[in-house]
Amino acid sequence: MKATLTSALTLTLTASTLMAADTDHLVFEPTGTANGKHVVLLAGDEEYRSEEAMPMLGQILAKQGFKCSVLFSLNADGTVNPEAGANLSHSESLENADAIVMSLRFRHWDDTSMERFDNALNRGVPIVALRTSTHAFKFPKDSKWAKYSFNAKKDSGWEKGFGRQVLGETWVNHHGKHKKEGTRSVVEQANAKHPVLNAVGTIFGTTDVYGANPLAPSTILLRGEVTQTLDPKSPAVEGKKNSPMMPIAWLREFKNTGSKPNRILTTTMGAATDLSDENLRRLVINGVYWGLEMDVPTKADVTLPGSWNPTKYSFKTYKKGLKPADFIVK
Repeated sequence: MKATLTSALTLTLTASTLMAADTDHLVFEPTGTANGKHVVLLAGDEEYRSEEAMPMLGQILAKQGFKCSVLFSLNADGTVNPEAGANLSHSESLENADAIVMSLRFRHWDDTSMERFDNALNRGVPIVALRTSTHAFKFPKDSKWAKYSFNAKKDSGWEKGFGRQVLGETWVNHHGKHKKEGTRSVVEQANAKHPVLNAVGTIFGTTDVYGANPLAPSTILLRGEVTQTLDPKSPAVEGKKNSPMMPIAWLREFKNTGSKPNRILTTTMGAATDLSDENLRRLVINGVYWGLEMDVPTKADVTLPGSWNPTKYSFKTYKKGLKPADFIVK
């Protein structure tokens, strides 16, 4: 695929990948038969290394015919800093987004970026939301965007904010022990034949299960079995943690202020390390197709675009001094 940057100067990295210096975002042009759809991927969380995951997912989607733009949180010098919660690079990409894949936490963007995101929401753009996106935004109480905050009050019009009202859930708690108990997916049998689950096998992630009770109406696809350790072969924890199991992936539609509702896939999995599991990658890619009302492939190709060695999730572990182009998987 071709990764283009908003600069006149480009340097050839391989026969099929182009990169330019000093740009604030990535664009992966589609290869093969382009379908004309533009997917915007939003990276911006402090812990789960979305700055590594979103470029990888963009490259996979581009290979299937989507144009993909990846936006980041940046320092003033153009280097990626997931802790720069007020910044979203090149938010103009949202103006012509056909779908959004987001992995955000406690963002508090400027008015222009929020207006572009809000406009995309209200024109019915489908969303695939990962992990901490349930608590994607955090604004002061006197902000015009306060209703987006994960802890928004009822009088804001969106009790518990964007996460609860749009995605179906806000931040609740760590249901499993953080960094000690893993997550194994279990299919909700009533919805086992949903196309978003096409060729999605058992997912294992080293992130823990989040507490979740999705706002009705929501269609639960997967529940999370809490495992005793972070080993994929680990047995399940006994007792109340797995009875009942928490939802870890669900679908819903959100009625915005426009005429077309948003199709939403939310999963509380989604650290970069979780996405080493091809079944989780396939769930995300299937969610994009479903959100766009396109036929979901029988078995979407989610082959990694190159050498993929994601950083273990934790605060303060992001790779400092890197620019967006440094996150292209080669």
